[in-house]
Amino acid sequence: MTDIGVYVVPCMVLVIIGYGMFRKVPVLDTFLGGAYEGMQTMVRLLPTLVGFITAVTMFQSSGALDMLMVAFRPVADFIGTPVEVIPLALLHPISGGGATALLSDLFARYGPDSYIGRIASVMCGSDETTFYAVTVYYGSVGVNRTRHTLLAALIADISVVMSSAFIVTFLL
Repeated sequence: MTDIGVYVVPCMVLVIIGYGMFRKVPVLDTFLGGAYEGMQTMVRLLPTLVGFITAVTMFQSSGALDMLMVAFRPVADFIGTPVEVIPLALLHPISGGGATALLSDLFARYGPDSYIGRIASVMCGSDETTFYAVTVYYGSVGVNRTRHTLLAALIADISVVMSSAFIVTFLL
């Protein structure tokens, strides 16, 4: 039963190819056309992603993240979240890679099974890289008005931060 996972992907590929052949779809040509469209999308998104990654790196390197941590200490105390996870909460909606680096740093300092490590784990597992997702997905289809999407996503991000400490404290 544990070896079933090894066969799932090859079986799915065979099912898709078989279904395409049954429907008389030129499978290879269709695959190559999709790959070509994917490359075009990647080329179209590359400048946006490079700019986005540069901005995140500048934000971290400038010390602005540390200043925000100090500014958000009263908020963290009010919602019962350790101030040590506030940089993670602020960075995760912007950069998944940066958040993973912060998570690793928190694990190294406090341990993955510590209170802070558990809250950070719940945050990272429950949150989305909001700005990255909006940039990539909306940019790929040419959507420019993201106001309502960003508002809803940021409200969800805030609720994740607020509920992470509660979940770890009372449910784990």
